[in-house]
Amino acid sequence: MKNIAVIGSGTMGNGIAQVFAQQGFNVALIDITQPALDKAIATITKNLDRVVAKGTITEADKTQALKNITTFTAMAEGVKTADLVIEAATENVEIKLNIFRDLDTLCPANTVLASNTSSISITRIASVTKRPKQVIGMHFMNPVPVMKLVEIIRGYSTSDEVTTLVMETSKKLNKIPVEVHDYPGFAANKILLPMINEAIITLHEGTAGVFEIDTVMKLGMAHPMGPLQLADFIGLDVCLSILRVLQDGYGNPKYAPCPLLVNMVMAGQLGVKSGQGFYTYTAGSKDLVIAEQFRK
Repeated sequence: MKNIAVIGSGTMGNGIAQVFAQQGFNVALIDITQPALDKAIATITKNLDRVVAKGTITEADKTQALKNITTFTAMAEGVKTADLVIEAATENVEIKLNIFRDLDTLCPANTVLASNTSSISITRIASVTKRPKQVIGMHFMNPVPVMKLVEIIRGYSTSDEVTTLVMETSKKLNKIPVEVHDYPGFAANKILLPMINEAIITLHEGTAGVFEIDTVMKLGMAHPMGPLQLADFIGLDVCLSILRVLQDGYGNPKYAPCPLLVNMVMAGQLGVKSGQGFYTYTAGSKDLVIAEQFRK
C-alpha cells in the first residue's frame, strides 16, 4: 500500500492524513469544499510545526510530509489510484453508506475500503458494496498524531488477507493495532461510553459535582482525564450518538443515555467544539472552568 485516500478533512481526517504523510505515503485528502481542505492543511502545518519545535522531526521532514498530501474536492479524482481509502466523514450512518456506494463504483477493484467510524457496523457499511471482503474498520483515536491505538474492526465478511494487510499498514504508522469483531460500539466505545454515561448520571442525580467526579477518576483510578472533561473533548453529540447505537444494537436499557446528556445536546452545549459543556472553554485558555449551571 502506497497511495492512501482520506475522505473528510475534519479533526480525524486531517490527523489521519498527517500520520500517513509523515511515514512517506502519498495521501489524497478529499472534502466537498476547498475552504475545508485549506483549513485542514493549516491545521496539519501547525501540528507539524509543534513537532519540529520539540525536535522530534526536522524542518525538511515537515516539508516532505506536506508535499505528500494532495487535496481534492472531486472524490473520483482523489480515489482513482488509491490502494486504501479511509472514510472519516460525519458519524452518520446514511452519509457513510452513500460514500461507500460511491467508493465501490469509483475505486479500482483491488482497493481496500476502510471506515474510521467509532460505532457504526462495518458489516452494514460493507453490505452496500460489491466487495464486502475488502471493507474494514480503522478506528483511530483522537488526537490521531498522538494516540497510539488503532482499533481494527473485522466485518462479518472481511477477509483474513485484508485484515492482515491493514494491521501491518497500521504498524508502519508507528501505531499499535488491535483486532476486534464487529458488534455495536466495538471494544473501545462499548467500554468507554457507559462509563462516561454513568459519570453524567452521577452528576445528574446529585451524588457529586463536575470537579469531584473528574478528580475521583483522575486521582483514584489514574485516568489522565476525568470522564466529564473527556466527554467534552469527544463531543457530547458524538457521545449521545454512540450511546444510541449501543442501546439500539443490544436492546439493553443500561445503555440508555442520561436525560442530562440529551438536554445538553439539544441545547447546543456540545463541549469543546461549542465552547461549553460540563466546562466552559475560552479561546487561548488552558484553564478548566466549570460551566455555570454546574457550579455549587
